[in-house]
Amino acid sequence: MSELHPRLAEIIDRIERRSRATRVAYLDQIDEMRSDGDSDRRNVSCSNMAHVAAAAGEDKADILAQSDTLKPNIAIVTAYNDMLSAHQPYEGYPQLIKAAARQAGATAQVAGGVPAMCDGVTQGRPGMELSLFSRDIIALSTAVALSHNVYDAALCLGVCDKIVPGLVMGALAFGHLPVIFVPAGPMSSGLPNAEKAQIRKAFARGEIGRDALLKAESEAYHGPGTCTFYGTANSNQMLMEVMGLHLPGAAFVHPHSDLRHALTTAATHHAASISLRSVTPRPIGKCLDARSFANAIVGLHATGGSTNHTLHLPAMAAAAGIDLRWQDFADLSDIVPLLARIYPNGQADVNHFHAAGGMGFVISELLAAGLLDGSAATIWGKNLADYAVEPKLEKDGLVWSPAEKQTHDASVLRGVTDPHAPTGGLKMLEGNLGRSVIKVSAVSADRHKISAPALVFETEAQVKQAFVDGQLEKDCIVVVRGQGPQACGMPELHSLTPLLATLQDKGFAVALVTDGRMSGASGTVPAAIHLCPEAVKGGPIGKIRDGDILILDAISGILTCQDDLSERDPFIPNHLPQTGFGRGLTTLFRNQASDAEQGAGLAVLTGRHQETSL
Repeated sequence: MSELHPRLAEIIDRIERRSRATRVAYLDQIDEMRSDGDSDRRNVSCSNMAHVAAAAGEDKADILAQSDTLKPNIAIVTAYNDMLSAHQPYEGYPQLIKAAARQAGATAQVAGGVPAMCDGVTQGRPGMELSLFSRDIIALSTAVALSHNVYDAALCLGVCDKIVPGLVMGALAFGHLPVIFVPAGPMSSGLPNAEKAQIRKAFARGEIGRDALLKAESEAYHGPGTCTFYGTANSNQMLMEVMGLHLPGAAFVHPHSDLRHALTTAATHHAASISLRSVTPRPIGKCLDARSFANAIVGLHATGGSTNHTLHLPAMAAAAGIDLRWQDFADLSDIVPLLARIYPNGQADVNHFHAAGGMGFVISELLAAGLLDGSAATIWGKNLADYAVEPKLEKDGLVWSPAEKQTHDASVLRGVTDPHAPTGGLKMLEGNLGRSVIKVSAVSADRHKISAPALVFETEAQVKQAFVDGQLEKDCIVVVRGQGPQACGMPELHSLTPLLATLQDKGFAVALVTDGRMSGASGTVPAAIHLCPEAVKGGPIGKIRDGDILILDAISGILTCQDDLSERDPFIPNHLPQTGFGRGLTTLFRNQASDAEQGAGLAVLTGRHQETSL
């Protein structure tokens, strides 16, 4: 294992010092839960245990046993539904896991399900205003599933955008339990991403109709598995691997391959071997620490991952008593090279990335360069240093071999000594408008700095109408405000991407500034997103007027308005709050939401950090 890069070591130390009090309190809580007699189901009343095992069939006697050789009982927390292509493969997992658990001398039960919505369906629609808060609901649902407290380990089944972060947060609330995340894998490659993007632009220009667009989209998203572009769902899978919560190499194996089946079986066997009934349990709350979250940010930069994780990682970290900030992302971006080009940061999809060397190659390269802390604890092997491998299914079963030393496709994946770009793809912007993040890995270098008059809107629909009316046919920075977590739940504004990209293709200098979110698949248009403080909390974005000159400079990390905003009236939204389509149910979440840098969710889950100099 190579010596740690001094800047990475410094940032990990900074996070640890900043988090000392909250981390100690969290670890004390784990130890208390572990030592509490209620964590042993033999101490649960007979009546209660009768409920637990009543429908357990052939596992009933083992679950009810009172002997000292009690078999571990594994909780299954599943995000299965068959509307999400990524989660449809989970339908048969409980039966597979139960059979594998019996092989390993354990039992398994579906402890509960969590909601799983698809941003790809709700983009630009009312349901998108429930999307971000669904993460916190999933965390609460995970805790409800585990609240029966008759389990010795857990397997979490989830893939997509808010589902994995929510499962992590919920599992950390039961941090004394060993937890393994079990992925389902990406769908096979469909319509090439470049062709899909061009068809979307053609539709935005009015050159093709809905039938042609629907045909193309259906050819792109065409079967079971994760969507193959590198958005939040596939960034989740990368994170679970680099944080050591997957079996190594599990992230991007096709759902219906024999290797996927073998990995799921192996994950179940391994859960039994690290359970609370084992000699060496590995509780998730002690596996994940400052090293794990620094490694996660490194992986995000190295692969050009989703901007949504500037929200999710701080929230996940806070659930483990760790204070993670955007400055940590910004500082790590300066030292981490971009190794992968996956759409929208390139033309390849995750299947091409996996074939080129995938996560084993990336982890191997980053470890060798001292850009991952290989001493970080994991659920498999000794530590993360053991994750520079790839799984293979041979005649004698599942084995792990050392990762490839050379990329199989340099257009998709490169090593640290010959990266696609010298620094990571996520940057922080700061100035008199507040703080925001921008993803530049897919943005042409000549667009990293934009200065143009503002055009101000309060809804995504207003921007679309202005595009149709030709009002955006000029150099401009489109400002969409009143889109933050306390305003309306911070919806993604992904449907603006084809419109703004079309204007950019015509030669106009365009950018987006918003207190809302862009997609985890943010692309070629410069977009300063997650701006905080948000407009409804008095943020300066609420005082911008049409024609104000804005400067977005991703090179220097600056976002400013050149006009004087100090004497202008505060922002009063014209379209809020909305209550139909379930949005009224999230009123509590909106009222109690933290700002974007703290995770944009319920403060009790995401934490409210005290400002320090660290």
